[in-house]
Amino acid sequence: MTQRSIEVEGLGHGSVPIPMACRVGPLLISGGINGKEVGTGRLPEDMETQVRNAFANMKLVLEAADMSLADVVKVTVFLADEGDRSAVNGPWTEYYPDPAHRPARHALVMPLRGGARIQLEVTAYATEA
Repeated sequence: MTQRSIEVEGLGHGSVPIPMACRVGPLLISGGINGKEVGTGRLPEDMETQVRNAFANMKLVLEAADMSLADVVKVTVFLADEGDRSAVNGPWTEYYPDPAHRPARHALVMPLRGGARIQLEVTAYATEA
């Protein structure tokens, strides 16, 4: 199996040489996916927009790896503030409306850089590699 770095144009880690994700065969593990606007790199101040952008960016990373939301088996959510936990639930249930087909999810509270209030890490496994 070949390892391949996954990048999304307009979304990345700036000048740091770190890919958005890595795929080996059917397995994908992402780095941090934040709520910046694709292309502009602007990070909105409000939590709701950051959350929506983070989930949209997660979908872009998956698509760049020839995967889909259905391939996600776990999402780790990093939050800058414990009070922001509930802001994740709206987009979560939009992206995963069927309770019988949701990936695992775990949330951790920790300091995030550059004004980010949310960051996602994704583990995905494609049944059709």
